[in-house]
Amino acid sequence: MAHYAEIVDGLVVRVTVVNNAVITVDGIEDGAIGAAFCHNLLGGEWVQTSYNGNMRFNYAGVGFTFDMARDAFIAPQPYPSWELDEATCRWEPPVARPSAGGPWSWNEATLSWTESAQPQ
Repeated sequence: MAHYAEIVDGLVVRVTVVNNAVITVDGIEDGAIGAAFCHNLLGGEWVQTSYNGNMRFNYAGVGFTFDMARDAFIAPQPYPSWELDEATCRWEPPVARPSAGGPWSWNEATLSWTESAQPQ
C-alpha cells in the first residue's frame, strides 16, 4: 500500500492509503499517479509519504509541515529549545538523551532530561 498526505498551505491535513495496483504501471510504482488519483477522487494537493520513512525523511502525520524546498515532512517542533537537524529533518534536543536508566522526559524549564518514576 502507498500512503499520500494532503497538503494545505504547507501543512498536512490528512493521510490516506492507495492500493499499489492503482499506482503501478508495467510493474513499476509511480508516485505521481497516486497523487493524481487522490486529487481526482478527493480534490486538493497530495504528496506521497512512506510509512517506513524511506522517502521525504519522515512519515507524514496530520499537523506536520511539508517543506517543498527540502522535499521533507517535518513534525511540529516539540519544544522551543529543540533544533531541526538538517540531515534528518528531525527535531533534536540541545542535550542528548541519557542512554542508561529512564524512562526520560524532557524538562524545557531546565533544558535537561528528567528520569521518570518507574510504574510499580
